[in-house]
Amino acid sequence: MTGKKHRGSLLKIMVLGIALFAMIIISFIGSKVGSGIVGSEPVSFLDVEAPKYHPAPERPLPNLPITNTMITAWISIAVLFGLFFIGTRNMKLVPTGLQNLIELIVEAAANFIEDPAGEKHGRWFFPVCTTIFLFIVANAWVSLIPGFETISIHGEPLLRSANTDLNIPGALAVVSFCFVEYWGFKAKGASYLKTFFHFGPLWEALKLIFTGNIKAGAGGLLNGFVAVFAGLLEILSHLIRMMSFTFRLFGNMTAGMILVMIMIFLVPWVLPTIFYGMEAFFGFVQAMIFGGLTLGFACAAVMEEE
Repeated sequence: MTGKKHRGSLLKIMVLGIALFAMIIISFIGSKVGSGIVGSEPVSFLDVEAPKYHPAPERPLPNLPITNTMITAWISIAVLFGLFFIGTRNMKLVPTGLQNLIELIVEAAANFIEDPAGEKHGRWFFPVCTTIFLFIVANAWVSLIPGFETISIHGEPLLRSANTDLNIPGALAVVSFCFVEYWGFKAKGASYLKTFFHFGPLWEALKLIFTGNIKAGAGGLLNGFVAVFAGLLEILSHLIRMMSFTFRLFGNMTAGMILVMIMIFLVPWVLPTIFYGMEAFFGFVQAMIFGGLTLGFACAAVMEEE
């Protein structure tokens, strides 16, 4: 009996696989590209317009300074607010349903942050790192809803993934940078400036030279200049973080959007769903990277130097 069930399940999988493969072939042949290759007319409901990508966000409402990525960002914020409001409106001692999901997210984020940062600093980092993560995930997943970018007003798409607008990743990068530096000063006070300005060895070397100990002072000058140069590199590295954060998120999410658009144009049926699943996963990964790097830099900022 077990063998018959196994063969029956295998047969069903094979039939499903053949059916999906046949749908993919039919979808490709019926599309504009496939029909051009085989020399037939494209099927009307499989005829998708060639993808058009504009780096700058569009303004679907000409009289208002509002871009389609701003609208998407507002939708993402509304979705997150709605989920957390509904899930925590009637809190129960034994969570169920949406409250259970909300508590799972909060507990997982708290454990992830407090593990490297500790309880004290984890409470500082939790609101910012978790908000950045959820906002990026929401933007990535909302934009995968079928028909998301097909609604147009005045010839411009009404909605577009907020992560593909260079301004929004840039704004998140600035927020991350400002909070990391704020936490550094909060934890160490004015001594946090020693992370960037290493003038001590140079002053000591100059002091030795001016007090007559030229040989010892000259030997310390090299170390002093190296320390100052290292401090300048540290300042530069902190500023470069904003650029790396911005272009990492923007580049990955934009490339994913273009890939999905191309696959829908080439093969409108079945195959694009695989890339939708990949984009959902990559959106989660990019949110983890952005939030995780913010956490890592924050831990480095508040860590006591040895």
